[in-house]
Amino acid sequence: MRWLPFGHLDPVTFPPSVRQPSAMVQPTHGSARILFMGTPQFAVPSLMALAEAGLKPVAVATAPDRKRGRGQKTSATAVKEAALSLGIDTILQPEDVKDPVFADEVRMLAPDIIVVVAFRILPEAVFGAARLGAFNLHGSLLPAYRGAAPINRAIMAGEMETGVTTFFLKQKVDTGNIIMKRSLPIGPNETAGEVHDRMMVLGAHVVVDTVRRMLDGPVMTQEQDDALASPAPKIFRDDCRVDWSRPAKAIHDQIRGLSPAPGAFSGFNGMQLKLYRAHLPTSIASSWDCAQPGTIVEVEPELVVCTGKGFLVLDEVQMAGRNRTNARDFVNGHQPRKGQLLREVSV
Repeated sequence: MRWLPFGHLDPVTFPPSVRQPSAMVQPTHGSARILFMGTPQFAVPSLMALAEAGLKPVAVATAPDRKRGRGQKTSATAVKEAALSLGIDTILQPEDVKDPVFADEVRMLAPDIIVVVAFRILPEAVFGAARLGAFNLHGSLLPAYRGAAPINRAIMAGEMETGVTTFFLKQKVDTGNIIMKRSLPIGPNETAGEVHDRMMVLGAHVVVDTVRRMLDGPVMTQEQDDALASPAPKIFRDDCRVDWSRPAKAIHDQIRGLSPAPGAFSGFNGMQLKLYRAHLPTSIASSWDCAQPGTIVEVEPELVVCTGKGFLVLDEVQMAGRNRTNARDFVNGHQPRKGQLLREVSV
């Protein structure tokens, strides 16, 4: 094994507003030199799909091995493990993608195409090394939800549809010309984790189709309309704290948009209470008296909390230091009372 020094689907067709230059000789599908860049599980289906389509990358770039878990055992990234299983023996693991040595390593590989799925922001010295271009798979329908947390932010905003986009890389993040888009519906109670898992499968198909388009050339693309752009910044602690004065629908979207990680939270008996699943009640009982947002109004047969507008049924929760559990077991174990307040906690 050679280690380099760093230790369903119909494509959307766009009007020919921009063409990817293809004056150079196009490699055949089987002879294309593809460099794949990615790190987490989200990127693995795309890597595997390329290999299954006869487009196995000649090399992979991923994050360095790290100590993880309680035992601090050194482990490889999901993409590295997948690459090794495919027999890919050239693996780049840069500590800093802006290091000129990494750019040199990439140029030495002479890639025709660089495929980026859930990696890091690359300098032009790296993505410019691809002869036919470098593209990224993004988890939204660009230009909507540009940024680090497109799945979370779309669900938190109550969107009923999201999708994936492939686009050519340029210096300004998530703004390159669009190659392909595919939409994906969001269920009314679906969590970010569930959308993530469906999206990575959809994205794998789109990655393969994008590579094939580039190899067949020329590629028709569409410029992004910045006037239609919206941000999807990374999730911070304050994004996770539940404000019960907000409407029930907004809190429901917040909970599912942050589930399973990092998780929305409130407080119970002075301790943090994480909220993983909830739903809006189909009917409202006349006995539910909302003296103050955050008040528990029912514990049997469901755990119901009042909000600034409407009521919310909690389905799955986790007390600090305990295991995640369904609401029934939480009620049996912690004995919340009608009229008790779920108070915000500062953590």
